[in-house]
Amino acid sequence: MEALRLILLYVHLIGFALLLGGSIAQYVSGRLRINPAMLWGSVIGLLTGLGLAAPLRDGDEPAPAKLVTKLVLALLIFVMVFFSRKRDVVNRGHFLAIVGLTLVNAAVAVFWR
Repeated sequence: MEALRLILLYVHLIGFALLLGGSIAQYVSGRLRINPAMLWGSVIGLLTGLGLAAPLRDGDEPAPAKLVTKLVLALLIFVMVFFSRKRDVVNRGHFLAIVGLTLVNAAVAVFWR
């Protein structure tokens, strides 16, 4: 089961890289819109996060409060990306909120033990 957990974690990190990398690329281009990398990154992050939350370890599960916090953040990110994906231009505050929530989600994963 450890191999499955590591594979899920690897794919989860790829999803994070797609989401953050896609948003940085759009921000640098000057045209704030949701690109496919951001959409796929949010989907991959949400689905693999759910898989990582499953009890695959022997008594080393993360705190339920951490899991709920990360789930709420991942759902917010997914909803914000999914419903804005067809707009030509996304509001600057909305776009920066996606980036900010992505960074907060990563910080929760790293610093909350």
